[in-house]
Amino acid sequence: MNERVKIYEDKMKKSMANLESELGTIRAGRANPHVLDKITVDYYGSATPIQQVANVTVPEARLIQISPWEKKMVKEIEKAIQTSDLGINPTNDGSTIRLVFPELTEERRKDLVKDVKKKGENAKVAVRNIRRDGNEAFKKLKGTEVSEDEIKDLEDELQKLTDQTIKDIDKVVDNKSKEIMTV
Repeated sequence: MNERVKIYEDKMKKSMANLESELGTIRAGRANPHVLDKITVDYYGSATPIQQVANVTVPEARLIQISPWEKKMVKEIEKAIQTSDLGINPTNDGSTIRLVFPELTEERRKDLVKDVKKKGENAKVAVRNIRRDGNEAFKKLKGTEVSEDEIKDLEDELQKLTDQTIKDIDKVVDNKSKEIMTV
């Protein structure tokens, strides 16, 4: 692969990774510890992810168990989860917090699939913007030591990369949609 195209490939990979991490935070009826990734707690004055102040486990398909390393963090973690957009009320026994994930309704599943598809579309737009930036950069090479044939080859290579990345995005979105719709 040409070095000039490699820059844009890296940007597309970052867009793809961003989409995958966003989709990882969408709960699909079964417990997934990644839903806690964006939730932080106040730990000695700094915002700290829950995974860094507690042991997070999934003992059952629809249960996440959070065991803070310091007992005083139980209330902090519970408060952070309640104020987040997770939509689940935590229960605690004084030392452990449990999150029970209810079965998703059909309507909620369809809403989640719409959300997944929207995130997929946003990722495709980002990839196409990267392609546009690349093509503009290649066009600016006209009149330099790079021939028009080489510029055309760069554009073709970038287009193939874009097509492949968009296929990958579609595959990730389809897989997540199927996971959500599976009861």
